[in-house]
Amino acid sequence: MPQNNSLIVLLVVLLFPLSLSAQDFETKFDVPYAGTDNSRQTLNLYLPTAKSEKPRPVIVFIHGGGWRNGDKAGGRRWLTTYLRSGHYAGVSVGYRLTDEVHWPSQIHDCKAAIRWVRANADKYNLDPERIGIMGTSAGGHLVAMLGTSGEVKELEGDLGDNDDQSSRVTCVVDFFGPTEMLTMGKSPGLDHDAPNSPEAKLLGGPVQETKDVARSASPITHVTKDDAPFLIIHGTNDPLVPFEQSTKFQKQLQAVGVSANLITMQDGGHGGFRNRKLDEVIQTFFNIHLRGVDDEIEDETLMNEPRPQR
Repeated sequence: MPQNNSLIVLLVVLLFPLSLSAQDFETKFDVPYAGTDNSRQTLNLYLPTAKSEKPRPVIVFIHGGGWRNGDKAGGRRWLTTYLRSGHYAGVSVGYRLTDEVHWPSQIHDCKAAIRWVRANADKYNLDPERIGIMGTSAGGHLVAMLGTSGEVKELEGDLGDNDDQSSRVTCVVDFFGPTEMLTMGKSPGLDHDAPNSPEAKLLGGPVQETKDVARSASPITHVTKDDAPFLIIHGTNDPLVPFEQSTKFQKQLQAVGVSANLITMQDGGHGGFRNRKLDEVIQTFFNIHLRGVDDEIEDETLMNEPRPQR
């Protein structure tokens, strides 16, 4: 069913009145990237209206939702903080969910979207060599896959008309994404090995009964020395994705020489983090890798800031 773009715009304005101004950005909704009419295989494109002599770097957001829920419309809220500077263009990617297809279709979609961005860079004044990505939970998993599987042929897929373009990315911000399916085990809020778990629905069967597919769907499987730099953010009390998924992944990346920083949210759960320093760290990470700013970040442990009293 086609989306009502006017209704979406109205809802965004009402829900996020302090976010991006319509005068500052041109938004192109539901742009097909895979050569299909599937509404899930579309992206939203956020283009600054201010002129830029140089092509702008791009920040791409991939949504979470256990690979079975979620929508690209939520990407605007996540991208706002980094797009306000005017230095970046933004993209929010939709992908097919597990009620429609199993792995590796989800990563095929995401890679097709990255190839589309590269193929259309000249048209929208984007820099095809500076594409940063960020995602939360299942989206964190998918951006971690993009960051580690640049030359994994079976994960490329053949969607769209841009096979001549690379699906590699410049840098990755991974919010608490699963990184090793076979060791997810039983969390306080979820038994990942159960036949009806989100991972089982993604893989097409229980994790421990689909081990080859589980390895294919695990970013840690594909780590090599030429992977993109990573910034990983995870709460120590995450009830759904074990904190150790991120610590082990960071160690594996660093072991082969890949730059990988971990921001630990002390006592943090599955998202909902509030900390100004965290926003600053992410901004600095993108500035370093997408704009060439001479700066550095370090591993840190941060606390959630209290919500303001009303």
